[in-house]
Formats: sequence, structure tokens, C-alpha cells
Amino acid sequence: MTLVSVAIVVLVTFFATSASAQSPAAPPDNTTPSTTTDSATASSQASPAAAPQTNNDRYRDGMIIWETPADARVPFLLKFNINTQLRYLNTQSSDETYTDHLGVTREVHTRNDITVNRAMFILGGYVFDQRARYSFTVWTSAGAASIIVASNIGWRFNNALTITGGYTGIPGSRSLVNTFPFFTSTDRSMADNFFRPGFTQGAWANGEFANGLNYLAFVGNGLNTLNISAAKIDTNLLLSGSVWWEPLGPYSEPGKSRQMYDDYFASSRARIRIGSSFTRSREDRFSETDQSSPDNTSIYNSDGVLAFSTGAFAPGVTVDQATYKMWAIDGGLKKSGFSVNGQYFLRWVGDFDADGPLPLDSTFDHGFELSAGQFVVPRTLVLYGRGSKVFGQFASPYEYGGGAKWYFLPTERFWLTAELMKVHRAPYSGAFTPYTAGMAGWVPMVQTVLAF
Repeated sequence: MTLVSVAIVVLVTFFATSASAQSPAAPPDNTTPSTTTDSATASSQASPAAAPQTNNDRYRDGMIIWETPADARVPFLLKFNINTQLRYLNTQSSDETYTDHLGVTREVHTRNDITVNRAMFILGGYVFDQRARYSFTVWTSAGAASIIVASNIGWRFNNALTITGGYTGIPGSRSLVNTFPFFTSTDRSMADNFFRPGFTQGAWANGEFANGLNYLAFVGNGLNTLNISAAKIDTNLLLSGSVWWEPLGPYSEPGKSRQMYDDYFASSRARIRIGSSFTRSREDRFSETDQSSPDNTSIYNSDGVLAFSTGAFAPGVTVDQATYKMWAIDGGLKKSGFSVNGQYFLRWVGDFDADGPLPLDSTFDHGFELSAGQFVVPRTLVLYGRGSKVFGQFASPYEYGGGAKWYFLPTERFWLTAELMKVHRAPYSGAFTPYTAGMAGWVPMVQTVLAF
């Protein structure tokens, strides 16, 4: 039996056991679920069985499987969340090949498939002390044939400081700081995927001050090490951080969707988010230079070629190490059902260590993403347009598109999206994104997302 199967069996067994000791849960109402509150800590001694919970307590920004009373000697909370994304993608209108900046003809992988693009289940809460936080996540992508099992441990000092260690997204882009999957469009943009860092293990501090200023400071192993063993990870640590300010109050209602891009709740009062992020990492290709395809797939040149692949900068030459720096500036505005969100990226890659001469010392790429949406039926139907562009060292790819998003139940956690986009020379490949390097053409997508 696989690890994922064991985890699911344990989850189902625990849920059934705890449910039998509690009152049946009532369906959640249509109001926004409140977040778990933090009360005084309790002693970490053994405690008797928890008292039955009331029906109205079962759903609070996730399903509460079990929670001890406030006066329990061993405080314990177990909450269950799911993110599931089902998608149809068709990229067959693209040409089958493209030419990189060195004149090499490369294949474009086209797709026409239905996938469980992402599926995540998260168990989390606190134990022994309400400040001692934990989470356990199983992340899968059928499109990428990947399964990641991750866990985090943290300590919440107060609203201004929580320290956590484990797996997470590197906070180098707004799309990696508590926004997924609540974007306006079907997924992260082409430019965002090209510039942004990925996911790794590390430690971070985050918090929110009373004036709406938020921060997240992170130190980790590298730009993207989810599928890299510890034996291959180098000794260089990544540094990344993000700050954002919400001067007119929270960008959305409290809870998991607080940073959502859509103005689902259609407040008559304007809401603004202004932020900036920076990341620096010394990267290794994680493969011997005699292997043309690197294990490190986190950095692409603007012509769609992996920076660590042989021949990316000069024929027959392989870069073994490089330094990545990326600065992003973002902003968003929401009011009365209208929303606009954008981000500008600047990326430097240099300080190359290669097995041969290179025609340049570094590369500089910059670009942007922009999306705007308007609810034409309040809390039900939003129409949107979006675009992104990369002004690159070797190419200047772009995309634009539009679509409709249907919230078919009275909640912002469940929706269906249909989108049509035009892509010109995508500079990035990612199996769980819509993009393949060199792709050029019209791309229809349909997807549904459940995120509770």
C-alpha cells in the first residue's frame, strides 16, 4: 500500500471515529467562515475525551474534524482542507517546432487532455499548546505524474510573528503568498511562471501588523527542490522575502480566500493591496556536466531553453552554477465587483560557472502580468481579461486572453472557468501549467476548482 493510500485510510478512519462522538454537522451557511481564534494556552498534560461540538462549529475555513474545549489540559485542533483542480487543455493549434536564439530547432510538445491537474489534502491545526502549529499535506498532479508529501511545524507568538519550518512556496511572487488558487484566471500567468521561484524546504517568519502591513521572510534550499534528493542539493541557501500593505483594510473577507483576486464580496469600499518581493539564490544544475539535461529545471532563458541545459548559451557549453536574483512589484484594486491585479518582474541571472567560454556574463529579463475582472451577476458570474509579456534577453514572448468564471454555488470556494488565450512563443514549460516552451497559438481551457 502506498504512503498516500495509508494517509487516506488514516484520515477516513479518524474522521469516522471523531464524527461518531460529535453531533452531526449541519451544512455550512452562506456566510464567510470565520478563522480559528487564538485563546489562552493550556497545560500540555493528558486530557479526557473532548466534549461534543455543536453543529455550527464543524466548518470554519475548513472542516473541523476534532477540537478540544478551551479548558482542555491538552489543546488539540485537527482541520481538513482540500484544493482540487480538474482541467481540460488543448494546445494543438501551436506549431510543432520553434527555433531558439542560437538557431537550433526544438520540438514543441502539444497537448489535448483532461487531467486532475492538482489535488491537495491538508490536515492541520495545533497540539499541546494553541501556539504549536502543524500541518500535513499530500500534493499530487496527474499532469506532472508527481506526488509530494510535506509537513510543517510552527510556533505562533502573536499576530505579528509566527515561525514555521517545512515545505512551502518561495515568496518571490505574489502568486506564492497565500493566493493560490484564488486567481482571476485559470492559473498563474505565463510571465509569472517564467520569472517566479518554486517550492522548497526551509524556515520562515511571517506576521501582520495593526496598520495592514504584512511580511514573510524565508530561507530555504533552492529555487525548486521538490523532486531533488538531499544528496544532490548544494550547500547554498536561498533568501527570499515579501511585504505587502493593505491600507484600506483586508483585501478580502477573512479566511483562506483573503488574498483572492476577484471582488467576489463586492464591497462598496475600495480595497487596495501593494506589495514587493525579492529572491536571491545560487543555483546548481544538480547533474554532471556530461549530462545534457539537468535535474534543475527552475530557470529558463527567454527563448524557452533551460538555462542549465547543454547549449543554452553557446554550442556545446554547459553552465554548472549560476546566481538568480528576482525583484517583483505588485498591486491590486477591488471595488463593487470590479478587480484589477498586476505585477512587474525584474530578473538577473549571472555569475556563471561553465565548462567552456560564454558570449555573455549575465542575462536580464523583465516583464509583467495584468488581469481585470467584473462581476456581471453578483457572486455568480465574472467576465475577465488578462495578459502577460516577457521582455527577454533572447526573445520577447507574450500572451493575452479572456474568459468567464461561474460560481455556481453560494460560496467563493467552488467555481467553473472557461478561457481562451493566445500565446506567442511561451518561454517556459511546466506539466501542471498550460504552457510548453515554444508554444504559439490559441489555447482553450475549461477547469473547475474546489478549494475549501
